[in-house]
Amino acid sequence: MHAVLLNKPAPIETHPLRFGDVAVPEPAADEVLIKVRACGVCRTDLHVVEGDLEVRRTPIIPGHQVVGTIESLGASVTDRQIGARVGVAWLHRTCGCCSFCNSQRENLCDSPDFTGWTVQGGFAEYLVAPASFTYPLPEGFSDLQAAPLLCAGIIGYRCLSKTGIDAWSGARLGLYGFGAAGHVAIQIARARGAEVYVCTRDREKHQSLAEELGAVWTGGTMDQPPVALDAGIIFAPAGEIVPAALSHLDKGGTLVLGGIHMSAIPELPYELLYHERVVRSVANNTRADGLAFLQEAAAVPVHTYVETFPLENANEALARLQHDGIRGAAVLTV
Repeated sequence: MHAVLLNKPAPIETHPLRFGDVAVPEPAADEVLIKVRACGVCRTDLHVVEGDLEVRRTPIIPGHQVVGTIESLGASVTDRQIGARVGVAWLHRTCGCCSFCNSQRENLCDSPDFTGWTVQGGFAEYLVAPASFTYPLPEGFSDLQAAPLLCAGIIGYRCLSKTGIDAWSGARLGLYGFGAAGHVAIQIARARGAEVYVCTRDREKHQSLAEELGAVWTGGTMDQPPVALDAGIIFAPAGEIVPAALSHLDKGGTLVLGGIHMSAIPELPYELLYHERVVRSVANNTRADGLAFLQEAAAVPVHTYVETFPLENANEALARLQHDGIRGAAVLTV
């Protein structure tokens, strides 16, 4: 099968991903073999490719926003059907027995696997995944529309849940960075009744899309919104945003950090945290997050804005992503 492989992390400008042929994987007893139709391109893929995340497997096929159809079933799989369309997300497998798994916090599992980092991912014609970690996809989303939902969408959804404003009509929410995750999160937040203020550096692509999707205000990354915010989510992997975002919060506000990797956060004066402001991170996702999000996304309905690239152009897609060159989300077609 055709696949995109990373043998050694390197700057994306050096085109470290190699397009070639590898054997089609065989599903284990609890797994399914999936024929990939599309795979979203995520900033976490860039962190894997450039070595911001430690090397966990070599060579590795990146990609963790996978849409495809089940080609074959492992010997013990009884709850999936050949031909069914499913999605595969970042959280690939958990141990099921640690204290976190046993307390409905499998996103914090002590011994997890992650698609496209510790196990082979979706920048390929086929991949295998545990059947219980695949997601049936709502019919209203095409393959291309569904792909960004499987990480950008799910993580944005979990970030929203950690702001504390889930069911609060009229809440003022700030989004910092407006790529794949931001352009989905704003649609969920607005459907719940929030006012959304977007701070992002690209006027032509990102601020204009935010306004198109109903942001009440847009500005530069560090610009002060016209009102104090009840919560904020930072999707950009830039720690220097944290002090500015904290200064935009009202008393009791929560700032959620949505990335798996972030540059160093500068020293904070205590007054930015005083009055019960909270800073918290989001790590990975649970399967419950994914199922709940896909149901809500279908009900809204969420519309993803995508730019497509053929599988062999994965280096180009990641380079464009690194330089904020994608309006919405990038998706590889397979």
